[in-house]
Amino acid sequence: MRGFGTAAVVAGILAIAGCGGGGGGSTPTNPTPTNNDPITITIVGVKGKQSFSPNPADVPAGRMVVFKNNDTVTHHVVLDDLSIDAGNIAPGATSRALALGGVNKPYHCANHPSMVGSLNTAATPEPPPCTGYCG
Repeated sequence: MRGFGTAAVVAGILAIAGCGGGGGGSTPTNPTPTNNDPITITIVGVKGKQSFSPNPADVPAGRMVVFKNNDTVTHHVVLDDLSIDAGNIAPGATSRALALGGVNKPYHCANHPSMVGSLNTAATPEPPPCTGYCG
């Protein structure tokens, strides 16, 4: 009888451990973006104020920006005051990361001046994500 009781206890422990929290949930396969990930502004074509998406772009202080060219021609994004120049961006390419967080300024394509956009920013950077107990 003693062997039967031990076996029942072991079986019960294994059953509880095998549940793993239940609920059928799983770990997400898509990582959550962090505050270090650059914000992507997509170049969609020579369409005036609709040339960039999103427009205006909300870029909190401390965040980087990249321009991704989804058009079929080369574009050259610069801030209107010429303080930052993304250089030529070929079709399908992405610009280098630019420190535009904290800047409230308009920008345009130097190759196509009718392509205009603007950056709106928050005054302070977003807080870092919670990594421990967050209750």
